[in-house]
Order: sequence, then C-alpha cells, then structure tokens
Amino acid sequence: MLPVTIQYAANMIPITDYIGNADAFPVLRKWNFLNHAGVAPLPRAVSDAVRKYADQGESDVYMGTGWYGDVEKLRVLCASFINAHRDEIAFVKNTSEGLSIVANGVDWRPGDVIVTTGIEYPANIYPWMEISRARGAKLVMVPEREDSNGRRSVPMEDILRAASDPKCRLVSLSHVEFASGQRHDLTTIGRFCRERNILLCIDAIQSLGVVPVDVRALNIDYLSADGHKWMLGPEGAGFFYCRRELIEQTRPVVIGWLNVVDPHNHGDYNYQLKSNAGRYECGSYNIPGLLGFKAALELLTSIGMDAVSARIQTITDRLIEKLIGKGYRIISPRREDAWSGIVSFVSPTHNHEKIQQLLRAEKQTEIAVREGRLRISPHFYNTEAQMDGVVDVLPGH
Repeated sequence: MLPVTIQYAANMIPITDYIGNADAFPVLRKWNFLNHAGVAPLPRAVSDAVRKYADQGESDVYMGTGWYGDVEKLRVLCASFINAHRDEIAFVKNTSEGLSIVANGVDWRPGDVIVTTGIEYPANIYPWMEISRARGAKLVMVPEREDSNGRRSVPMEDILRAASDPKCRLVSLSHVEFASGQRHDLTTIGRFCRERNILLCIDAIQSLGVVPVDVRALNIDYLSADGHKWMLGPEGAGFFYCRRELIEQTRPVVIGWLNVVDPHNHGDYNYQLKSNAGRYECGSYNIPGLLGFKAALELLTSIGMDAVSARIQTITDRLIEKLIGKGYRIISPRREDAWSGIVSFVSPTHNHEKIQQLLRAEKQTEIAVREGRLRISPHFYNTEAQMDGVVDVLPGH
C-alpha cells in the first residue's frame, strides 16, 4: 500500500502574500496575537468556509451541499499532510480522543511499561494513568533537565534508557512539549522503537502546522492532533492516524452506527467493523468544524510547509535575540533538531502573570504563561514589527 501524495506546486502561493495581511488574517486588525500554541485565530478562508456551511444549512439543510464529499477530500488531505494513506486517517474531536483510542484499544498485559515524559500536557498523561490503574501497566515519566545554558529539555538518552526496559510496550510523546517548546528527535526515537517492536504514539498538536511531519520516515505508529492550534482550524475538529498494520489489533473505544462496513444500510444490523481507520468514527461528523479544518489545511499546503517552517524559525530566532538583549532567560531548546514555534522564557525579577495581563489589557498583545514561564508562539503571518513590538513593551531588567 502506497501513501497518498497530493501535489500543490502548480498553485503555490508566496508566503509573503500572507505576512501582515489583515484581509487573510483579520486578527491583525485588532491584536498582536502570539499564542498559536493555545488557540489560533481563524484565517478568513476558514471563517468563510464555516459561514458557507451555516448559510447552506439554513437554506438547503444538507441537500446539494457536497459536505460529505468535502469531508472525504479532507481525509486525503490529512493523509498527504503527514505522508500517510487515507485509510489510516480517522476524524476526532480533539487530540485527547485519539490518544484515548490508543490507550483503550491496545491489548495491555499486566506489567507492560509505558514511557512518556514528566512535562506532557495532561492529554498525554491521564489516559496512561488510567491504564496503569485499571490494567496493571507501569507508567514511567522521564523528567526534564536544565543544561549549562539554562535551557530545559528531556534528554533523548533518558527516554531511550527508560524504553530499554524489556517490558516496554509503548512510548508516548508530544512531538513538541507545550511548556518548554522542546521538539523531540523522533527520527532516532522512532527507529529505536521500531527495531524493538515498541509502539510509538505521538501527540502532534504542537508540531503539525509548524514543521513537516512524515509518519513513515519517523516510524510513528499512532498520531493525534486537533486542528485549532498551528493548523489554524476551528476547535473540535482534528484527526487520528493509525498505522495500517495496527488497525485490526487496535480496538475502537466507542461504538456507534458509523464504525461498521455498511453504515447506511440502517435496517441490516451487520456488526462488521471497517477495515480502515474509519472504524474509530462512531457517529455523525462535526461538519462545520471539518469544513473549516479543510480550508485551513488547504491554506497551509498552498504555501508549503517548508516555507511555513522556515518563516516561523526566522521570526522566533529574531524574537529570542531581542528577549536575551532585554535580560530575559530563554528556556526553550533551539538546536536545529529541537527548535519549535514555542519560545518559553522567564524574567528574573517580574511577575509573569502581571506581564501577561498588562500586555492583554493595555497593549492588545496576547501571550501565555505555562508552568511558571512566559510563552510566545507566533505563526508565519506575524510580522517582524510584531516580534520587536512585544519585546519593546516587556519590562526591562
């Protein structure tokens, strides 16, 4: 089975067409919005798609709309976005749902070891805690360390050491950690896991839309991500990837009318699960959310993820240089294989919550505070002037 690939080169749009473009990104008219690691503002193309759905639903209900055909086009688009096959893609309402499919769908044995880190977003901790409690698995949470430069990360060597346990069954990581911005080296970790028949499960919500992700090259077995952060979609619409070879042995978590092979034959109760990842979809879709998500992915792919990634690296490098110049300490790793769209930093003297509140109330600037750190997460359309402006209004040291 070959992965589906979509070619967009003939219609590529220069990324410069979008930088600072308030028609394409209306949020620019009101906010210096720098919290894409939280919830992204909707691009005009996305809100237009949701408005079109509302207009059609109001006047024509579902007749002649083509919504379900568009949903299947989105399935192919999601597959292309991560170099998967359409049969390996299921739609989920959030990242947690996809991770829970793995947690509850794997046939765990008492004593199985699950390895993750001690700095995960709770969506990638609580499912494994439940499996540990209910099924007798052992959860190992590898801690973060600080290097000589004050940057904080979970060393890959520590993850691999924990996963070397002969009973390790699964490694589950956020590709990019939400508070530190560390991007894990999935090339090495994925190869390690595949060679030892260890399952690799990835929360990709903080990396998809920032850096290219190839599930085949990275040896990823499961991946889940909602679309409302870096992929610029609405909340409540995302996708789950399950490697084709694992579909039959990964049970669905919730069963409804849509999981089966012939769901539209309502009077024939033929309980035969689909052979593809559609078996994880139990009922009617979030149509407006998925239509908005489709518009968002079309926008990103029309630019190209290489261009998006390079742009985000450029403006975050600029941001970091200016933050250091003003006396702030950078927490996020910035090695070529570890950087992300998240810049976490700390002030040696000022209260972080008060800084965030001041920026929002008086400067129309939105950043976040996570785990005792200030966090800025700009996207490709943000400008150099916005990077300079947020540092200019931060209190000095």
